[in-house]
Amino acid sequence: MTSWLYLIGLLVGLAGLGTLDWRYRVALFSQPRRALVTVGIGVVFFLVWDLIGVGLGIFFVGSAPYLTGIMVAPEVPLEELLFLTLLCYQTLLLWLAFSRRSARQETSR
Repeated sequence: MTSWLYLIGLLVGLAGLGTLDWRYRVALFSQPRRALVTVGIGVVFFLVWDLIGVGLGIFFVGSAPYLTGIMVAPEVPLEELLFLTLLCYQTLLLWLAFSRRSARQETSR
């Protein structure tokens, strides 16, 4: 069971971000195509970064009891894709939330 904990944690985190996004219509539930493209570009960028690091021998999985063992590429576990998605989605939500806040402050002046 412990081998699934990280994956479950990532899925719970993504579900939480999705719930906040749905409630406040920040990104995916406001402009889905734009949000998916933005998150996708970020994930691809960091995945290429990871693959370069793996190729140079900098990144490796090692023995990790909390990983499922499912690999999407050499030394790139499934959880890495979900982590990158979480990272990019969270960053997008924060950026848009702070942008909205700044815009509201500007209009109230």
